[in-house]
Amino acid sequence: MDFLSGLPLTPKKKDVVWVSVDRLTKLTHFIPVHTDYSLDKLVELYISEVVRLHGVPVSIILDGDPRFTSRFWKKLQEALGTKLNFSTAFHPQTDGQSERVMQILEDMLRCCALEFEGN
Repeated sequence: MDFLSGLPLTPKKKDVVWVSVDRLTKLTHFIPVHTDYSLDKLVELYISEVVRLHGVPVSIILDGDPRFTSRFWKKLQEALGTKLNFSTAFHPQTDGQSERVMQILEDMLRCCALEFEGN
C-alpha cells in the first residue's frame, strides 16, 4: 500500500490516490482520497474497498508513511490478524509491485493530462 500524492484537486476534492496491490493476483485498487483524510476515514475506506471485496489480508507491505505507522492502524491490523511488514528506507524493491504500479499510474495520468490539456 502506498499513496500517490501531488495531484491536482478533482471536482470531488480528492488529490491523492491510495494504491493497494494484491501480491498474488496483482489485482490493484486505486482509491481517491484527500490529503488530510483522518485515519478513521482511511480505515473506513480500507474496510469498504479492500476487505469487503477480498477479505482480511494475511500480510501487508507498507512504506514508512505516518498514517500506517500509527498505533491505531497497528492495533486494527492486529485485531484483524494481519501481519504488517514495513519496507526499509532506500530499498523500494521491497515493495516493488506497488512502486511499479504507481509508476504506471503516473504515466497514465500524465498522458490523460496531455490529451485533455487543449480542451
